[in-house]
Amino acid sequence: MTSSELREKFLKFFEERGHKIVPSSSLLPEDTSVLLTTAGMQQFKSYYLEEESPYGQNIVSSQKCFRTSDIEEVGDEKHLTFFEMLGNFSFGGYFKKEAIEIAKEFLDSIKIEIDYVTVFAGDENTPKDEKSAEVWRGLGFTEEKGNLRFCNKEENFWGPTGQEGPCGPTTEIYVKGIEIWNIVFNEYYCKDNKLKKLKKPGIDTGMGLERLAIISQDKETIFETDLFLSIIEKIEDLSSNKYEDHKREFRIIADHIRGSVFLIADGVRPDNVEQGYILRRLLRRAIRLARVLELPSNFLILLGKIVISEYKGAYPEMNHDILAVMGEEREKFELTLENGLREFEKLEIIDGKEAFKLYASYGFPLELTKELALEKGIEINEDDFDSEFKKHQEISRTAAAGKFKGGLADTKEETIKLHTAHHLLLAALQKILGTHVKQKGSNINSDRLRIDFVHPQKMTKEEIEAVEKIVNDKIEEGLKVIKREMSKEEAEKIGAEMEFGGKYDDTVSVYFIEDEKGNVFSKEFCGGPHVKNTNELSRGPSSGKKRRFRIKKEQSSSAGVRRIKAILE
Repeated sequence: MTSSELREKFLKFFEERGHKIVPSSSLLPEDTSVLLTTAGMQQFKSYYLEEESPYGQNIVSSQKCFRTSDIEEVGDEKHLTFFEMLGNFSFGGYFKKEAIEIAKEFLDSIKIEIDYVTVFAGDENTPKDEKSAEVWRGLGFTEEKGNLRFCNKEENFWGPTGQEGPCGPTTEIYVKGIEIWNIVFNEYYCKDNKLKKLKKPGIDTGMGLERLAIISQDKETIFETDLFLSIIEKIEDLSSNKYEDHKREFRIIADHIRGSVFLIADGVRPDNVEQGYILRRLLRRAIRLARVLELPSNFLILLGKIVISEYKGAYPEMNHDILAVMGEEREKFELTLENGLREFEKLEIIDGKEAFKLYASYGFPLELTKELALEKGIEINEDDFDSEFKKHQEISRTAAAGKFKGGLADTKEETIKLHTAHHLLLAALQKILGTHVKQKGSNINSDRLRIDFVHPQKMTKEEIEAVEKIVNDKIEEGLKVIKREMSKEEAEKIGAEMEFGGKYDDTVSVYFIEDEKGNVFSKEFCGGPHVKNTNELSRGPSSGKKRRFRIKKEQSSSAGVRRIKAILE
């Protein structure tokens, strides 16, 4: 059975049993305590609490997931960065008995035989999960047969994702020695390492599609399944090398290209911080190893096309704008690589300080220097690198000491008006271009505003005019601008906009731009200051002549990031 068939069969199986199919959420999580979406239940965390699910009590999804902790391990037989998590969830609809029985029923339906299952053995804080064991015994699994095993908290207790959230004991299903399905019984809420019983216990399950494919297709490794076969065959076609002779390089390139395509599709762009840094690291590692395999310069595009083609049926956000982002990053890194490798080869002794010089002067990533050094049998002292990096940061902070928060150059009246226009502009861009638009940076003075935002392509004349019209309409309507203090958690829950990669305190200010009836046009994390009403933007500083918002320039800022400069005239 192909991976696509497995995904579709899983979703349909649960749909036929009263579950609503819910699309995958973005790899960019709403929960800012985690860098990327790592589990299927992250988008549903609040439904285990007081919030009612808009989808009903029982749902099913195939969730895009990404784990950065495995990047260094990719290249062996099992580790991946990007993967898909098949999961069924219940928010007070059913619990242990039904969850276990339906899981076995699904595996039976695709002719997969369970080797053994594990159940939580309990500890000083949480009791032994006798209920799950009883259900499994009813299905023919017993301690005597060895196919029912009790395990400790480290093995059979899951969560929370992030710093706090729902969690609970698990029962796990093993086939051919591989854990393929983890069924979590969300009975508790964890905060500050303390557990509190949930009023509404629920089910959260996760089964990796990649692992399921290994079993279903009777393969030895993930990379032999149909999820990777087309990519690996294409690498062989493009190279004079064979997979069997260069397994590590083939696997890393295949994994990193697949992961990169999904990150870009969800709005991540190569950068030196946070999610953008992960993407840049994947692409640049793939590019370096492609040189080892003597792949052509357009290999990213050729392999990226395969990933897009194979996944666009399940994930409609796949599009060929992704390829442009990959191509731009390759061009940037090729120059960096040439210069950095040349300097690296000149060094007789590779240490942390020299590694930082390569990073600061040539943009040469520490991970790449470490890999090259290890190939020479040398281990880099990361403490020395970190020490040099902190010195560099302190110099940068000192240079930027006078900058006003929020990207404002000052607090002049015209600067404040343009700051409010900036909020209107971001909301208008999202309405015209799509919700993938996220602010990447801003700079505002009394003459003009500037915003950098995630978008893969140049805006058309019609799009620019449509954005201008929305902003001017909202100025004309005379919307109220209201500041509300709230917890960061509450602000995230209501969907308030925040700067991509921004850091915020536990209590934040959110500025709402809304009409008299409370219909909100914009809500955004911000330190202020702002005008009280949008109609103030139409009045000039002295003459009182009515003004309009106008976009003066729209251009590229960096790969996948656009820049707008705008004025009130």
